[in-house]
Amino acid sequence: MQVSGSTFLISGGGSGLGAATARLLVNSGGNVVIADVNREAGSAVTAELGESATFVETDICNEDAVKVAVGTAVDKYKGLHGVINCAGVGLAEKTVGKDGPHRLDSFARIIQINLIGTFNVIRVAATVLSAQAATSSGERGVIINTASIAAFDGQIGQAAYAASKGGIVGMTLPIARDLARNGIRVLTIAPGIFETPLLGTLPETVRQALGAQVPFPSRLGRPDEYAALAKHLIENEMLNGEVIRIDGALRMPPK
Repeated sequence: MQVSGSTFLISGGGSGLGAATARLLVNSGGNVVIADVNREAGSAVTAELGESATFVETDICNEDAVKVAVGTAVDKYKGLHGVINCAGVGLAEKTVGKDGPHRLDSFARIIQINLIGTFNVIRVAATVLSAQAATSSGERGVIINTASIAAFDGQIGQAAYAASKGGIVGMTLPIARDLARNGIRVLTIAPGIFETPLLGTLPETVRQALGAQVPFPSRLGRPDEYAALAKHLIENEMLNGEVIRIDGALRMPPK
């Protein structure tokens, strides 16, 4: 698959990893639909990228909202060729803390957004991808999800977050197998510690300390590095059913 002339839906495309990916894909000749719950952020990125980008306010947990976003890609750009799932939220809460057990509602919220929301986008988009004409090699689309190294190295207080990202890792291969007959590839990127809006709120000394934990390069990952990997996954047809860590060889300690 070539990026140039293709259209991609990017959930969480209004900031961080999703915004960096939107910029790279547009600069490479593609079109993007930015599906984000944050209207201000999504609209700003869309305005920056011009006619090759469209914003649709989207709650990824809402089936109808996702259908509108997918439909917008097809209606405006005459097709949909891939999805990059970057939408998600974080949480730090211990299984048993000083105030008692982990709140069940907060655990459920993380699973609902990060895992079920991701799957919601996959299933709706895959239905459209499956119905379109295949390339000469039989490919109809590519779906790239975002997990985290917390799926493998979850730290203290990350039970909910690690479970949600572990679920994304766990469903990558079976969904790739499900959709193989439809010519749709499914992959997952598991980033380490990246420069995202969440980390941007931390003091610079804390950010530097986090980056120093990474073996090499000893710094925080940059969103454009995530975007470059996503672009390669789009273009390399043999990559399918795989989870790829991008973390500078970091293995997270317990805390």
